[in-house]
Amino acid sequence: KKLQSDFPKIGAPALRALHHANIKNLAQLSRWQKTDLAGLHGMGPKSLRILHRALTKNKLTFKHTK
Repeated sequence: KKLQSDFPKIGAPALRALHHANIKNLAQLSRWQKTDLAGLHGMGPKSLRILHRALTKNKLTFKHTK
């Protein structure tokens, strides 16, 4: 089954990592810190860069540490 979301084209392992973390769209992604996402199995540096660009394009950002 195809996952419908506003995510850009990223690898299947990274997409599965988001799915397993119950992150369904960029708005939900913006509630995560980049370091926490990097720790997800299947999430690599390239996918993080692509997701970061997509967030920026949509005027969103990764959650910042307090």
